[in-house]
Amino acid sequence: MTTGAILLAAGFSRRFGSIKLNARLADGSTVFRHTSDLLATVISEIIVVTRPALLEAGVLQHADLRQSQIVLCEDAELGMGHSLACGIRALPAHWDACLVCLADMPYLKAATLQQLQAAATPHRIVIPEYNQQRGHPVCFGRDFFAELAQSHGDTGGRDVIKRHADKVEPVAVDDAGILQDIDTPEDLSAC
Repeated sequence: MTTGAILLAAGFSRRFGSIKLNARLADGSTVFRHTSDLLATVISEIIVVTRPALLEAGVLQHADLRQSQIVLCEDAELGMGHSLACGIRALPAHWDACLVCLADMPYLKAATLQQLQAAATPHRIVIPEYNQQRGHPVCFGRDFFAELAQSHGDTGGRDVIKRHADKVEPVAVDDAGILQDIDTPEDLSAC
């Protein structure tokens, strides 16, 4: 079974005040590089969805993206759902499941990604839970790709999850990182 990943990196950092994916973490890496490097340790096929302005701002320049495909989302300003749909439409035919990852979540653990990958099936939506709170990334089986390709607005995959609640498989993880994204400069020191 092949599980790939979409790394959503097309946001506008409105609450951050500057391009948060270029912000430096304590280890000296950028938020984007840290997240993409972590993802690449577990997932061998990755699609990075970004927008032209972030390419020009150098967001991807220091990351090792040799195993990644870069997809530009021209209508990212319309919401995360558009970026997700753009990435889903670029999926290779041989993927059975897809982890949908947010580029501003550098505090995830590799073990969590491995757990989600191990639980993936073509027919389920696998969602990590920490202390009974759902987080990201979410792993969608192939059965849901066509619906995800129609995503729009800011809901991303939430509508698909609601419509298929009977297909959701929660996976308990020991990882507060599934709940921690970077929205403000203060979030950089969360861990």
